Amino acid sequence: MREIDLRVYFIMGSSNVQNGDPLKVLEQALRGGITCFQLREKGPDALQGDEKLAFAKSCQRLCETFGVPFIVNDDVELAIQIDADGVHVGQDDGCASEVRNKIGKQKLLGVSVHSVGEATAAVSAGADYIGMGPVFKTDSKADAKPVAGTTRISEVVSLIPDLPIVGIGGITADNLDVVMKSGASGISVISAIASAENPEIAARSILDSVENTKVSS
Repeated sequence: MREIDLRVYFIMGSSNVQNGDPLKVLEQALRGGITCFQLREKGPDALQGDEKLAFAKSCQRLCETFGVPFIVNDDVELAIQIDADGVHVGQDDGCASEVRNKIGKQKLLGVSVHSVGEATAAVSAGADYIGMGPVFKTDSKADAKPVAGTTRISEVVSLIPDLPIVGIGGITADNLDVVMKSGASGISVISAIASAENPEIAARSILDSVENTKVSS
């Protein structure tokens, strides 16, 4: 497994930013200290074709400037086309092992899972990390699974201690401590940064909370 810093894993698509420029939000988030970025351009208002390609390239350039991994959600062809750092897929986005074969061994592969069995299968398929949740109720994803809490994260940590896990779903600076204390390597957020009045301050606050929790646990 390739190493990846999952402490503050920011996920965003253009439609997640209701007011303002998504690229400015990403730049502010990067200045605030996010450690990984996933482009998740999905939904009825998502960019398509050349617009999506141009947006992805702009996001990628920003991430490169700050030395932060740029991950593409689901769209393997796009990731290959622009030479992204990796791909993240869900349980309904195709076979993870086939994605691994397409992107090669040098790229990062993340897989969303909801059970110990799915986590084990993801590792067998060549995943470098897993996203597990939803930990709390989330309104950012219309297709979110039922709330799972942190119990399953703890179960996977005890079974596969070397597997990096990022908690997903409804996580904020105020509730991330329980996620980190369950053994997660980091937390992922969408609206906590994308909808923040000041994304840079929001990202920095989340990073500080993650660091403080790691020190105290």
